[in-house]
Amino acid sequence: MSARWADMRAAALAAEDAGFDGLWTWDHLRDPDGDDGPGVPEAWTVLTALAEVTRRVSLGPLVLNVANRPPGVLANMAATLQVVSGGRLLLGLGAGGNRRTPYALEQAAIGQAVERDEVRAHRVVEAIGLIRRLWSGESGFLRPEPPPPIIVGGFGPRLAGIAGRHADGFNTQAVHPRLGELARRARDEHAASGRDASRFVLTVFTGLDERWLRADSRARRSLEGAGVDRLILLVPPPFDAGEIRQAGRVLGARSGSR
Repeated sequence: MSARWADMRAAALAAEDAGFDGLWTWDHLRDPDGDDGPGVPEAWTVLTALAEVTRRVSLGPLVLNVANRPPGVLANMAATLQVVSGGRLLLGLGAGGNRRTPYALEQAAIGQAVERDEVRAHRVVEAIGLIRRLWSGESGFLRPEPPPPIIVGGFGPRLAGIAGRHADGFNTQAVHPRLGELARRARDEHAASGRDASRFVLTVFTGLDERWLRADSRARRSLEGAGVDRLILLVPPPFDAGEIRQAGRVLGARSGSR
């Protein structure tokens, strides 16, 4: 949704002050709800600015559409932000929405074709491969230390599998009806790739609601059962800094984590 930078900055500072562990932006260039809004600030520019005004929280895009930026350029962008932020970047990547989503209009407006699901998914694999090669210092590209974790976002088994085989984490909806199945698929593929399964990160997102703030709620227990490592709470603009701080107090009092 549309947001102003001043409000995003204030919300970010409130979240860090309240003890939350991360800040996330979405990778869209227009409001999917209509053409008459004020527009959407670009995700990477916002993350870079947030890296300068915050000191502790991790930063990440939820998630970057790999069609929006050449992967080679993105590799250098991410390496640069890792330096600027002091190693706080989590690089979220995704295949973008299909032709049935409102985001197809956005892609058309910037001259990007929306390909079939399997084509867009394959581009995620290609992007991860190229980014990792360039991060190794190949051809004199900037080498981030440490390399940011790559988290693939998706809603089905295809991208869960890609996340497990090629990335360091998987992100999906907290209320996904097949959350447990997708989590197992991602973790099994990660283990089969020969890497340490304990280092794989499962993140989920949902709206800010009381049930997600209570550690003893059924909703939170369902996430624990699926092995979720990080819960991302979405707050739409205009952001209420008081609401964010209150949520942090509730979480800190009841669970000791954000």
